[in-house]
Parts: sequence; C-alpha cells; structure tokens
Amino acid sequence: MVKQISLDAWQIQHLSDLLEKGSNIVEKTTKPIVLYRQTLEEEEGSYEEIVCTLTKGYVIEQLVTSGGVLVPSFHQQFVFTIKEYPQELLRKSQDRFLEMVDFLEEQLR
Repeated sequence: MVKQISLDAWQIQHLSDLLEKGSNIVEKTTKPIVLYRQTLEEEEGSYEEIVCTLTKGYVIEQLVTSGGVLVPSFHQQFVFTIKEYPQELLRKSQDRFLEMVDFLEEQLR
C-alpha cells in the first residue's frame, strides 16, 4: 500500500509540474491551452460538452451547450488552482489523468 501512495503522490506532483510549465507558456502567449474536450450529448447539430482549459495559474472546466440554432451557453464552471487540480482529476478519472499527462508531455517538449 505504501508504494501505491508514493506512486499516486509522484503522479500528482508530475502533473502539477506540467501544468505549471504550461501555465508559464500561457502567461507568455496570453493564449489558454485546451487540455481536453469531451462531448457529453449530441442531438440535431447541437451538443453539450466539457471544455477544460489551462490559464495562468488555473484549470477551468466548463459545461458548454452550443451548435445548431442554440447560442453558446455555459451551464457550469469549475475553477481549480494548478496545485489542486491533479488530485481532483485523479479522483474523477485515472484514464483522463494519464491522457492529460501524455498530452502535456507532448505539447511542452
């Protein structure tokens, strides 16, 4: 059990470091990084999706409805600090966590 706790702690720290590097790039470019988009529901040209972006110091998850005749609207917005987001993401989805690590490692080379 101790080894698993250490591995989780290392993964959380690693993603925090990657998010910090990305955040520094966002600060220089003034352009947020889209970490992922997940379509939840799609119907007749309109859709509902989660858009997760990295800004300077924060990760923002937004539930967006748009497309077709619908005006884009935000139904929920969660704002996390870079330090708290990795633990939140690991709690939600191990797969998404690993996908984000891979994405950021690729983008930040």
